[in-house]
Amino acid sequence: MTQAAPANTPESPKVPENTTTVHGPQASELLAEERFFFNLMGKRAREAQPASHPSVKVSLVPLTPTAPAGSDVANFDVAAWPPRQLSLALQGGGSFAAFTWGVLERLLEEPDCDFDAVSGASAGSVNAVLLASGLVEGGRERARTRLAQFWNRMVDEASFRSLMLLGGFSPAGSSVAFGAALRSGHFDPLDLDPLRRALAKHVNFDALRASNCPKLLIAATRVRDGAARIFRNDEITADVVLASTCPPLAHCAVDIEGDAFWDGGYAANPPLVGLVQETEAADLLVVQVTPSRDSYVPITAAAIDRRLDQITANATLNAEITALEWAHGAGAACPRISRIAAEDEIEGLAQRSAVDLGRGFVMALHRSGRSAADRWLRGAAKPVPAKPQAAPAQFSREPALV
Repeated sequence: MTQAAPANTPESPKVPENTTTVHGPQASELLAEERFFFNLMGKRAREAQPASHPSVKVSLVPLTPTAPAGSDVANFDVAAWPPRQLSLALQGGGSFAAFTWGVLERLLEEPDCDFDAVSGASAGSVNAVLLASGLVEGGRERARTRLAQFWNRMVDEASFRSLMLLGGFSPAGSSVAFGAALRSGHFDPLDLDPLRRALAKHVNFDALRASNCPKLLIAATRVRDGAARIFRNDEITADVVLASTCPPLAHCAVDIEGDAFWDGGYAANPPLVGLVQETEAADLLVVQVTPSRDSYVPITAAAIDRRLDQITANATLNAEITALEWAHGAGAACPRISRIAAEDEIEGLAQRSAVDLGRGFVMALHRSGRSAADRWLRGAAKPVPAKPQAAPAQFSREPALV
């Protein structure tokens, strides 16, 4: 059954008239995809109930699996919420990052909430530079426009190159589908790179060096030693973002200053410890788009490959959260950390493909992100566990991927 969107959530983002119109599937196909997607929607938090306590609860470091009475979860005066200044950590996850687009769009509608620092990896780095560039060029409305134009373009083009790049890591099943004969660059032998053209169109990289630009921390993985390199405002170019989004099986490594780089999600997804060290904001919001939980044990090659990608994408995030928990326990000052996770909004997300740029799927992710951010801003979000909760294993065939 299709669920009606909340009154404060538009059916589609507001895009200027000069924005390229998205030409997706036919209406009947969209309706079928929308129905399927929203049939999967479960565990979605509802509208906040009338508050029984004059406070808003926000997760603190350390984040705990549960929040029993007396646990280390802070109570804040409603008058102090939403935060006046916020830092963001944006995870990569291919087309799932359209969820982050929705989160950012809703946050941009809060005129009293400024952005101090933003970190990102893979598709999260694309959202980060779109946000920062737009804010410098024309404030919140310009940032919303930049994000909407880019994601509309991704859906409109839906080119094979766009799918592979936004997918991050190894596209699900590619390592087994193409075998040992696959070589980097085969998918784009002329290096035409539609993503580079899209970045040139929608991101003003000079604006990232402006004094009023949020601090940026963009991660890429150095091939020679597997270390994360964090690029900051003065260093960020189109090549840096391309390096952060570079899937090794689909594209040649990106050369920066004599070093070869792959997708930043392998080493920092997204950078979190560095962000905590540099931010001056009291609140930090992690937007996690790659599913950490899956109740099915995959048995097909493509499903196993997809699940391995999801585990890899979240391993570095969990490691950095553990490091912050230790630092907080040792007395280090840490901001309040909250997390919005796409999988908490969309049941069955782990079974979906992160290279799916179908219009119905992307727009549903966008709406879910808006809704989740709205509840968080209104103080309706509950504390989120630091580490993924174990899902019961089911030794049965995984659902068909659609």
